[in-house]
Order: sequence, then C-alpha cells, then structure tokens
Amino acid sequence: MGDTGSRPPQLHPGRALAHTPGASSSGSPHRSDSRPPQTPRGARRPGPDGRPGTTPPVPGRPTSLPGPVGLPGLLGFLGLPAALFALITWQVAAHGPLARADERLSRSLVHPDRVSELLADLGGVPVAVPVLAVVLGYVALSARAAGRARGWQAPAVAAVLMALVPAVIVPLKELVARPGPPVMGPGTGFYPSGHTATAVVAYGSATLLLLPRLRTARGRRGLLGLCLAVNLAVAFGLVRRGYHWPLDVVASWCLGAMLLTVAVLILDRGVSRSTRRSSAGTPSPRTGPS
Repeated sequence: MGDTGSRPPQLHPGRALAHTPGASSSGSPHRSDSRPPQTPRGARRPGPDGRPGTTPPVPGRPTSLPGPVGLPGLLGFLGLPAALFALITWQVAAHGPLARADERLSRSLVHPDRVSELLADLGGVPVAVPVLAVVLGYVALSARAAGRARGWQAPAVAAVLMALVPAVIVPLKELVARPGPPVMGPGTGFYPSGHTATAVVAYGSATLLLLPRLRTARGRRGLLGLCLAVNLAVAFGLVRRGYHWPLDVVASWCLGAMLLTVAVLILDRGVSRSTRRSSAGTPSPRTGPS
C-alpha cells in the first residue's frame, strides 16, 4: 500500500484509450471498438485552400449555386434587368428624353468600317449558334461517357433557351417598330437587337455549360472573361457600324440576362432534386451494430 504512488498507471482491459494504437484490436488510434471511422482522415476531401481533413459536403446541399449568390441573388439578377428593360422600352416607344439622348450618342459613335462589321457578325446566327451547338454536343457526349443519366438536361435547357430568342425578339420588334440609325435607311424593327440577344444567350449558355468542367479558378475566370469580351465586341461592332442604336443593344443585354437567369434557376432546381434523391438513397456507412 505504501508504494502505490510510485507505480506507473496500469492499463485496465476494456477501457477505451483515445490515443492508444490498437485499442481493442481496432487498428485505429481514435476508436475503442471495431467499427471503422465513418469519415477516414485520408478519405476527406481537401478544402478550398488545399488543407486536408476538411469536412465533406453535407448531403442534399445544392452545389450549382456556391457562396452568397443563391436564390435571392438570382432573383436580383432577374428583377434588375427586367426593370431596366421596361424603362428602356417605355422611353423608346414614347420617344422620350432617354431615346433622344440615345440617338444623339449614336450619331457621335457611328463610323462604319470592316472591323466593326466583322465584330457585329459574331452575334449572327451563322456564327454564334454553331459555337453553342458544338458545346452542347461536347457536354452531352461527355455526360453520357461518364454514365450520368440526366446529363442531357443542361444541354436541352440551353437549346430551348436559344430557340426562345427569336420567339421573344421578333414580336418586340414588330410591337415597338423603332426606326434604325440613318445609315440603315428607311425601315423599322430595330429594337431590340437580335444579334446582341443571340450573342448573349449563345455564348452565355456555352459558358455556363463549360464552367463546371474547368478545374482551376484561373480557367473559369478566363472563360468568363472571354464570354464578356465577345459580347462587348458584338455590341461595339453593332453600334460602330450603325446597325443599331446603343439602347437597342442594352435592352437585348437585359433580355439575355433574364433568359440566362431563368435557365440557371431551372438547372439549379434540377440539381437540388437529384442531390436530394441521391442522398436519400445512399446506404448508411455503418455495416455492424453499434
């Protein structure tokens, strides 16, 4: 009894020691029974900064709208262009002060040349639609090769979106019946710009489809920058060549933004449903009794 304070602590069978390797023959330094850890440290996915051991994504959480964008942000992207489009349409139809300022600005910007004509052609159906068709085919085939049963949904939504452009633009042209710039001669039907809307939807849809397939942030930024540059080039060419008034272009930007936002909402809803179904059908990782 007198030497109890000098003896080292004794190991008692059946006690769980969190940091004793091989406790209860588990082979794990963090478990006291024979169950494997539900999330092995080596299997955890790295976080955005590359550090190991980050908690894996929560099942059922939507992954197509990362960060702070979400549904409220998308509704904002939908409402702001809609309000701006309504304002521009009202001013153009009533030939208000905004439309008169637009015409004065156009007279100072028009300078037809070959370069502006080529840039404007980037928004034409013979150029923009084949680019989108190539991207649609690539995305659909790659999804099929990867065994994704619903890989056709995103290309189908983009194709329908492209088909909606003339269905929206042509009636608006007939309804507003805005004359074109002086270099275009007599005639109406210049508001909104069909080339601009085609470019926004075609190149924008292609960008949305390709973004998830790029692994690096630099690649995604580069693709977004390329899409923006092409659309700005189309707008510059249309105004510089005298094919459209500046407000014709801005109105089509608004229409294109609304159409793309609706497409993102549809695709995100489909991804969320698919994720919830996958999570509900995932078996529990525990293979034995507790």
